[in-house]
Amino acid sequence: MTAGWLPREPAALFGEGATAAESYDVLTVDVPATGWTAALLAARDELGCTFFDWLSAVDEPGTGFLVCAHLVALGAPPRRLLLRTTVPHEAASLPTATGVYAGATWHERETHEMFGVDFAGHPGLAPLLLPDSFEGHPLRKDFVLAARVAKAWPGAKEPGESGHGGPKRRQMQPPGVPDPNEWGPLKGRAPAAPARRPRPAAGAGDRPRRNRSANEGPGSAGPTGPAAGSGPGSPRTESGGDMPWHPPGAEPAAGPAAGPPAPRRGPRRNRSASGGSASQRDDEDGTDGTAGPEGTEGTGGTEGGGGEG
Repeated sequence: MTAGWLPREPAALFGEGATAAESYDVLTVDVPATGWTAALLAARDELGCTFFDWLSAVDEPGTGFLVCAHLVALGAPPRRLLLRTTVPHEAASLPTATGVYAGATWHERETHEMFGVDFAGHPGLAPLLLPDSFEGHPLRKDFVLAARVAKAWPGAKEPGESGHGGPKRRQMQPPGVPDPNEWGPLKGRAPAAPARRPRPAAGAGDRPRRNRSANEGPGSAGPTGPAAGSGPGSPRTESGGDMPWHPPGAEPAAGPAAGPPAPRRGPRRNRSASGGSASQRDDEDGTDGTAGPEGTEGTGGTEGGGGEG
């Protein structure tokens, strides 16, 4: 069964063990490491992938290095091919692609420098980006980030690191950063993190926390504050108001003599729209309490005291 724009089966084009799948307009073909050069030739000669884009690798822990070459068949529209193979960590070696694509020279130098993959037959795998004195391959997952061990990070990142003696949290080391007690200039001499002090358990005689309801106000208003007299159980006057607040143990200050209690007002009358106001009812009766003497013009009576003669 063909995949994507391949004219034949992947095994018929790239050799035994080749598989293909297309996703996001990119045709990905995986081939064995022994058929790497033959797969490159088939991509160039049979599929028309004459444009070499890039070559790199990915470190897959437990699997090996996944070496990838991105090739393009120019046209309208262009067809993209991602050719991949896997080499083990213990024997990271692959035939060079420079005999098929001359532009792979620099890409293989960078892959060799960053991952340690050897490309047999390459004209010169000299360092490309790193200085000659650099040791190791920095893009490997097992590469030790020595700068994090040899030089402390500036500033106090965690509690307990600035000298205040507080408890120190357990530090999570990122991938590639070893324990200072196991690697680096402080191996076996780095101070251990201070132990976290246990939190004291609540005793039987401890004062329980008061649960305050919503109608009692915030927790800042205590029984001795000015708002103590406004709670649900505070004393009230006969008129319905709250008693003035006094400090505990103090007698109320003598004030003016209290007069008779004010009469309690009755409930407010609810008047409908059809009932109207009191002035409107007076107008309907014919008097509003402002009529003049008989024979004079009044606002609520008849003109001339009821008529002529």
